[in-house]
Amino acid sequence: MPLRIGLLGLFHESNTFAVHPTGREEFEQYEWLEGGAIVDAKRGSHNEAGGMLKVLEAEPGVEVVPLLYAAALPAGRITAEAERHLWSAAERAIAEAGALDGVLALPHGAAVGETEADFDGWWLARLRQVVGPSVPIVATLDPHANVSARMVAAVDGLVAYQTNPHVDQREVGRRAAELLLRTLRGECCPEVAYCSPSLIINIERQSTAALPISRWLSYGTDLFQEIGVLSTSLILGYPYADVAEMGSGVVVVADRRKASAESLAKAWAAKLWSERVETLPELMSIENAIHEASKLSGTIGLLDMGDNIGGGSYGDQTALTHQLMNSEVRPFFVNLADPKAFVSIGKAGEGATVDLHIGGRHEPEHCGKPMRIEGVVEVISDGRWVDDQPRHGGRVNYDEGPLAVVRCRDRSVVQVSQRAIFPVSAGQMTHVTLEPQSFRAIVLKGVHAPIAAYRDTIDHLVRVNSPGPTSAGLEDRHYQHRRRPMYPFELNTAWSQDRSALQNF
Repeated sequence: MPLRIGLLGLFHESNTFAVHPTGREEFEQYEWLEGGAIVDAKRGSHNEAGGMLKVLEAEPGVEVVPLLYAAALPAGRITAEAERHLWSAAERAIAEAGALDGVLALPHGAAVGETEADFDGWWLARLRQVVGPSVPIVATLDPHANVSARMVAAVDGLVAYQTNPHVDQREVGRRAAELLLRTLRGECCPEVAYCSPSLIINIERQSTAALPISRWLSYGTDLFQEIGVLSTSLILGYPYADVAEMGSGVVVVADRRKASAESLAKAWAAKLWSERVETLPELMSIENAIHEASKLSGTIGLLDMGDNIGGGSYGDQTALTHQLMNSEVRPFFVNLADPKAFVSIGKAGEGATVDLHIGGRHEPEHCGKPMRIEGVVEVISDGRWVDDQPRHGGRVNYDEGPLAVVRCRDRSVVQVSQRAIFPVSAGQMTHVTLEPQSFRAIVLKGVHAPIAAYRDTIDHLVRVNSPGPTSAGLEDRHYQHRRRPMYPFELNTAWSQDRSALQNF
């Protein structure tokens, strides 16, 4: 009999400071795949599901059992109705699938529901209850996770991406599938340990190519060479979720017959703690960022951190663009999500001249009011393109919904879309015949994710601490549920490993 391996993903990054909730329709409209549709959509992709399928489909005596994959664009909390709908669909798929020998689970690690604050821990625990204690479960994580004790207790392995921007998801999926198969064959007996110092790494400091993160990953690589170590993962943490488990840490998976995952995780976490001062950010205001950009030559990528769509912001914030319009840093490109404005543009049609107020629909007093745009509608597109290179998120086929290109008198372009477009592929511009290097500045609504797509077409990157639900200044937020004390909120925080947030199962 073949080994029957289930694939189940409920994937969301929930920003509890954002005002737009994530409902059932957001999952169904963004990515809702059942059964064989999962294989059709994910085979050949650069994300973790693609890596899992690559291993499983090449393995004799293994049957892939695709269950459900549901994902939504990062936004506010998952509504109670969506929570129930997601798990009901997952449970139904498991029941219809029959007996499973193992499960590969694909949570994000930072999903927050209206009723289940630890949504990923909740559904993984439910999955464990359904399949029973003897069926191994290996799960992948985005490193922007807030790992809970329930997550760790529910699984036999946790493997997180190692890169930010996330361009190694396929490799992580491969590693997770191989760990599950080794476990089923009795080649290893995994245990998972998670150790979280009283620390959160500021989002501005979370590039895996820069210090201190690159050094901390090297520590994990060294641990991976130890006898019996099966996987090591650095968890960057997700500061935009006000939950008890919010924080950074490390995951070690070890063969319990050969090594202690707990002691290794403690040792690695201690290194993070001893170097915590390096996580303090260097934040640049909008005014200073534009001044800096004005002194640079070539094309400048302005990373609009307060409107980071991949962190759950709205994609319609105008605070940065308003000031850009009044500067010499032009022509510029910006995408603004505004369904109402798009309808007006669509009625006008290509070639028409429009005079509209665009963007600024969410929190206008804080994040920028609607911006008046006068220009010619050059292109109206269905928002579909193909990018076969590894990008943050691992997609190949993009379907971002209808959008329009409005060219202003100074040659600047405002791209107006029906929904927020996470700028992880330069195809967002090139599919409507816009060349990134023809602009003086490109507003990128992200922090690290857009870099993988634009590093070859822009000359300079400037991170801008703009206002919004994803601004990098942690002191701008009122947390109710986080651990206290916690660095850097309380700079004099003391951390003892004996009282660390460590779970070992």
